[in-house]
Amino acid sequence: MPDSGPLGPPHTTAPRPTPPDRPTPPPVPDFLAALHPPVTIPDPPPGPATASTVGNPPRATATADGSALQRILRGPSGPGTASISLSDGLRPSPPDTGAPAPAAPSEGRAVPGLYHHPIPEPDPVRVEEVSRRIKRWAEDEVQLYPEEWEGQFDGFSVGRYMVGCHPDAPTVDHLMLATRLMVAENAVDDCYCEDHGGSPVGLGGRLLLAHTAIDPFHTTAEYAPPWRKSLASDAPRRAYRSAMDYFVRAADPSQTDRYRHDMARLHLGYLAEAAWSQTGHVPQVWEYLAMRQFNNFRPCPTITDTVGGYELPADLHARPDMQRVIALAGNATTVVNDLYSYTKELKSPGRHLNLPVVIAEREQLSARDAYLKAIEIHNELQHSFEAAAAELAGACPLPPVLRFLKGVAAWVDGNHDWHRTNTYRYSLPDFW
Repeated sequence: MPDSGPLGPPHTTAPRPTPPDRPTPPPVPDFLAALHPPVTIPDPPPGPATASTVGNPPRATATADGSALQRILRGPSGPGTASISLSDGLRPSPPDTGAPAPAAPSEGRAVPGLYHHPIPEPDPVRVEEVSRRIKRWAEDEVQLYPEEWEGQFDGFSVGRYMVGCHPDAPTVDHLMLATRLMVAENAVDDCYCEDHGGSPVGLGGRLLLAHTAIDPFHTTAEYAPPWRKSLASDAPRRAYRSAMDYFVRAADPSQTDRYRHDMARLHLGYLAEAAWSQTGHVPQVWEYLAMRQFNNFRPCPTITDTVGGYELPADLHARPDMQRVIALAGNATTVVNDLYSYTKELKSPGRHLNLPVVIAEREQLSARDAYLKAIEIHNELQHSFEAAAAELAGACPLPPVLRFLKGVAAWVDGNHDWHRTNTYRYSLPDFW
């Protein structure tokens, strides 16, 4: 996972959580009516949808300037959120009026020259409630961190993070699905990979056993009990198991399998970085970016439909053009993390590879010039993401595809906003 926060060392016991009832997904709203100018989607052919009919729909009718497609990617407010009933009583996001999103508050400074979109201030009521629930989960259900690390856990501001990234989540229960998984992923990174008990030595074995907490081990009657016992043996596995228990009860099987696949990608990226650390290898810039396509945020935006209370069907998710959109979103947001965590990592013990550091060494640039080039790389990736999403929206203008694309774009924008505003963790280098 990209730069994480200290969430605490392993503990030895934790009660098995009781997941809530599966949230009832709301009907997919007619959010296309909010797009201006309108996008016309023909009625589907009669009979059940198949891979051929869903994967190759008629193209949308749009104006010549393509502004309808651009509008899909503008602003982080969830499509049709005004029509979703919020069963938890929290106020809904403001309706999509077509006006540009208001700028976020002045706390924190955006990286100068970084291409990004501001978002509305995350709903403070939801932020407070998600923050309260995630802390209770961390302390009472999985015993994630020791008491002396409480301030650092609070400083991670995961409530603001997840509310900002998932503006179309119909309830706080849905937001909590993403929040638990985010915290669990960071616990694995901290305790297994980073400076809070982590090490590259033996990482593969630890990650494999942790992965069985989200992708269950199927074995014989003799060996199943010790495996089940192992799931409570340390904080990362407890967190993975609990967060996944909640997620499985809320998600459809294809969404669950998708998430497991993306977590395997993440763990592969961890292992590549660990191998380079053990051998002292500084990768070429392209090699580093390839590693970061796996060691990145991808598992987070890929569940945007589950958190939104709907499903992007498996055949649509598997389309190569959808996979490109998701990969580019993960790559762009991970470079954002490299840029904002740059000074934090320079102050940390040991040597931390990040994009500016790799560019400086491999291309013989000054620290400032390498950082500025990393900004350019981000901007190109972000523009490529938006162009790929707009192209896919035109090629496959089905409601769940359009909603998913807008949800991923909202996640990208919310991720940047969290990095920008989290001055507890991040500060910018003095290059301007």
